[in-house]
Amino acid sequence: MNKLPLIAAAAALLSLAACENKPEEVSSISPDPMKTELANRAPVVLPPSISASKQMRCGDNSLVFVDFFQGDTQVQVRTAKDGAGTILKAPAAGEPYVAEGGYKLTGTPKSATVVTPNEGTRTCKA
Repeated sequence: MNKLPLIAAAAALLSLAACENKPEEVSSISPDPMKTELANRAPVVLPPSISASKQMRCGDNSLVFVDFFQGDTQVQVRTAKDGAGTILKAPAAGEPYVAEGGYKLTGTPKSATVVTPNEGTRTCKA
């Protein structure tokens, strides 16, 4: 009588040994329909970072806030500290920065000549 439980246990172990012990993978994620389009897209180019942010005092005792960007081809000019800025761009480093509407800036983060439509030409220093 003692052999029957032993034979049953051996049979159960043999049947379990034949099973693979891998978990079943279940996924609710469907294939990405834009996978090929995204793979063939041009790489993303990040905007330049700010290299210097200066508050400049002008000859007429007014203030101009200028952010100089890496690459020396772009600046942002604001006439009020929390005001909206205007992006000025230069064709190459060292050339004047210009924007539509009569904006122009020549100079460096230490001193610059700023032309704005409302205030005209001003010489400013940081």
